Amino acid sequence: MTATRPDAKQQETPRGGLVVEDLGVMLTGRPVDVVDDIDLVLHPGEVVGLVGESGSGKTTVGTSLLGYARAGALISAGKVLLEGRDVLKMPWKEVRQIRGEEIAYVPQDPASALNPSIRIGKQLVELQELRGVGTAESRLQAAREGLAEVGLPNDDEFLRRYAHQLSGGQVQRVALAMAFLPKPKVLVLDEPTTGLDVTTQKMVLDTMAALCRSHGVSALYVTHDLAVVANIADRVAVMYAGQVVELGPKDTIFANPSHPYTRALLDSIPHLSHARALRGIPGRTPAPGARPEGCRFNDRCAYAQDKCRQQVPPLLTVAPDHEVRCVRVDEIGAWDINLGTVPDADPDKARDVILSVEGLDVFYGRKHIVHDVTFDVAKGEVVALVGESGSGKTTISRSVGGLHKEWTGTIAFEGRSLATSARKRSAEDRRRVQYIFQNPYLSLNPRLTIEQIIKRPMELFGLAKGKDATDRVVELMEQVALGSGMLHYQASRLSGGERQRVAIARALAAEPDVMICDEITSALDVSVQGSIVSLLEGLRQQRGISMLFVTHNLALVRSIAARVQILQAGRVVESGSVVEVMDDPREEYTRKLLSNSPRID
Repeated sequence: MTATRPDAKQQETPRGGLVVEDLGVMLTGRPVDVVDDIDLVLHPGEVVGLVGESGSGKTTVGTSLLGYARAGALISAGKVLLEGRDVLKMPWKEVRQIRGEEIAYVPQDPASALNPSIRIGKQLVELQELRGVGTAESRLQAAREGLAEVGLPNDDEFLRRYAHQLSGGQVQRVALAMAFLPKPKVLVLDEPTTGLDVTTQKMVLDTMAALCRSHGVSALYVTHDLAVVANIADRVAVMYAGQVVELGPKDTIFANPSHPYTRALLDSIPHLSHARALRGIPGRTPAPGARPEGCRFNDRCAYAQDKCRQQVPPLLTVAPDHEVRCVRVDEIGAWDINLGTVPDADPDKARDVILSVEGLDVFYGRKHIVHDVTFDVAKGEVVALVGESGSGKTTISRSVGGLHKEWTGTIAFEGRSLATSARKRSAEDRRRVQYIFQNPYLSLNPRLTIEQIIKRPMELFGLAKGKDATDRVVELMEQVALGSGMLHYQASRLSGGERQRVAIARALAAEPDVMICDEITSALDVSVQGSIVSLLEGLRQQRGISMLFVTHNLALVRSIAARVQILQAGRVVESGSVVEVMDDPREEYTRKLLSNSPRID
């Protein structure tokens, strides 16, 4: 493989589709680039995946295609050519006209795109009314056809529903139907499946891909999940610190990643077929204005040399349609997808049970949610609860943690039955069983400093106070790979991954024996997920902590858990060691979950 330096940028102009040339976005208050030197071509019917960690500039590029920059930023350079017309030079009224009509946008949170006070059918009809399309009868018919295209019911009963009466996957597909209704030429999807279970995610992705290809729509799929991109995209653009660092066909990127950053991301991904020692990328993505000289990845790169710090490398062509921004691309050798493979957890290892659940039935009022669930967790063991949204995973975990009290059956800790509510449990039991919530943005008190947040359990349970407590906080922050310089920060200054580390440190401050982890990596970058999983595995091995790990990510289960409980509609349909369940599933439902899980191996 020999890299060549292109003499000039030559963007192919497709019929239809969209071309981005030299796009740059900067902050308004100071001359600092958020993204720069962005060149992309979106062909009709093609899906281009735009991937990278949080802070890499993916969403900034995506919204720029609609001529939009967030508050505090402005599009400072380049062109966005839609069939030869530069969106960035259009009058404001014309830009508003093409948004939604020719370039559509599907946000990460589809609920924010739907009006909660207007019925679904009315919103689909109003979308056409605003554009003066058709008659009342034809608008309603188009609404029905749009819902059918995305695999949703289109009868009167469904049309009368409000957004809150739909599941997450249904809301996402309604958002897709609204995006496709005006027959756009370009579609920008901003993390549209983050947080969805694998079955719903596959349904949404298959729908989106089929519609793009049948309607000839060019799609930019913004995500941090490379496994999803491997199953949906035709080409992949990898972004880091505001620049595209690698661009090429999907098969090339996943078979022969040539930039150290792309390789580091791929090394952070769990595999369905075998367990891996997951790890994150050291350091963090630098913010605009704080990026290093030369290659922006040089301070985190294992291959960096002095020449990498001297000048920003250009995109080099290393193969047909494959470009890489690395001056050492010919020197770093081949990549091995099996790097980091470790033996699966031993299914025959002796177990010393610390937590047991027997005949658990859980209710919400008169509604019976969980039915006769039985399982146990051994000391130093990770047991995963897996299933689709609504299967009862979080309900079970909240009951075990004493956060939901409408249940019957037995939850025992070291052979002693626990009370239904945490308030009725002893302080010692509350200390030894700790709960880590899914959303680190809501689980941390925004008024307290990080030191105060982590110190609180020590004070509450009488473990330490004063200087001893502060010293222990510093120790815990080092354990979860956070610097002591963050002691006096508030949570608002931290990234999502850093907040989740604080939540883990807070749980560890109570010196627990069991940690209940409720979807704690579902919205995190793969590199941050790798760091969190590595941290948890270290704690399990060094301190013998047991974990009940709630997730919909079966690939992650393979790398972190020893045993797994597969849940469907509030019932355990299959259970056993991870090796047995994933290599030889007995139930059709388990096989369905495995087949719907995105994979790169």
